[in-house]
Amino acid sequence: MSIQRTFVMIKPDGVLRGIVGEVIRRFENKGLKIVAMKLSWLSREKAEEQYAIHKGKPFYEDLIKYVTSGPVVLMVLEGPHAVDVVRRLIGPTNGAEAPPGTIRGDFSVNIRKNIIHASDSIETAEKEIKIHFTEDEILQYKRPDEDWIYR
Repeated sequence: MSIQRTFVMIKPDGVLRGIVGEVIRRFENKGLKIVAMKLSWLSREKAEEQYAIHKGKPFYEDLIKYVTSGPVVLMVLEGPHAVDVVRRLIGPTNGAEAPPGTIRGDFSVNIRKNIIHASDSIETAEKEIKIHFTEDEILQYKRPDEDWIYR
């Protein structure tokens, strides 16, 4: 079984709408473990590092303004196949196209303000985690239900 870590950011619209608890509940109910989490207000520099892959695209500047416009919740989640599991839970980028039951499908109708960001690969997760967390901020512990969930 592949235990992975992935990066998740609840964007300003998710925080300001008061749905952080609901989003976290979905990850925990699925069996993912939160190994790091903090509330932050991204600097322009961190946002640009986070979204460097989109630099030069027409939506880049709006994206940077959006993710720096309010507080965000930054998390590292861990579990079996965490990257793919989280991507399925959040749904497609465009909330208008995201199926009901996904985070974006239930809370977003917009491609620009779509509640949440999650790493799209193990390599991206490793990079994004390092942008926002030091190694000593990431905890190691065992949930009491891991043997049932992970095996």
